[in-house]
Amino acid sequence: MLAALKPLLVPAAHWVDLQWSVTVEQLERIAPRARGRLLDVGCGSKPYQRIFEAHVDEYVGLELKESFDRTAAAASGAPDVYYDGKRMPFEDESFDTILCIQVLEHTPEPQALLDEIARVLRRGGLLVLSAPFAFRLHEQPHDYFRYTPFGLDAMCRRAGLTIEDTWAQGSLWSVLGHSLNSFLAFRVGALEGLLQALGKLTHEERASRASFWRAPLVVPAMVAVSAGARALERLVPDQSMALGYQVIVSKP
Repeated sequence: MLAALKPLLVPAAHWVDLQWSVTVEQLERIAPRARGRLLDVGCGSKPYQRIFEAHVDEYVGLELKESFDRTAAAASGAPDVYYDGKRMPFEDESFDTILCIQVLEHTPEPQALLDEIARVLRRGGLLVLSAPFAFRLHEQPHDYFRYTPFGLDAMCRRAGLTIEDTWAQGSLWSVLGHSLNSFLAFRVGALEGLLQALGKLTHEERASRASFWRAPLVVPAMVAVSAGARALERLVPDQSMALGYQVIVSKP
């Protein structure tokens, strides 16, 4: 039954997820600038490959094996290369494009990771980096930091990189809507298993159970919350808060 409905349910789940929606929209905007060899740092199940593969010659997924093996994405076999979390197994300036999407908060030494990214990025190359600002705890206990655009700028400069553009991911209304929907999905609906069956929450540990019967009670409320947040973003824009920030970075 679920398999038959999946083509309808997956796009709906992505639309309700305000953070996922804005991330994908922004990646689609920047994808035409990608080229050459692309490295996806913390690739998981490679959810962004479809966006970039037409623009690059090679798409390489990198993961930290120790933590990846505990996630729902482990069965996908998506990573091409595993590493020890310290030094990436690549020569200097090996990649023209690098993605690091919602990964920086999960490493206890984020500056060291950014320095490694800078090392393997070719001069004139492009780094697309996103990190959360106002976002729920996730992938616990490996959730260490939150980032302002000024903090990301300071870290990139320290790594010898230059931020060309900064995009807020959502607004005050996205933060409120996403927080309420997270409460409905996880605390009220216990929908982790259903969401993983739809290809979401792949970086989380495998859900121990799937309470599908609660979905008809919770999902309509979540749809209403997302619709309200989207409407308020258009009618009363407020950039005092954001779910996170995406920065477009170059290596001089």
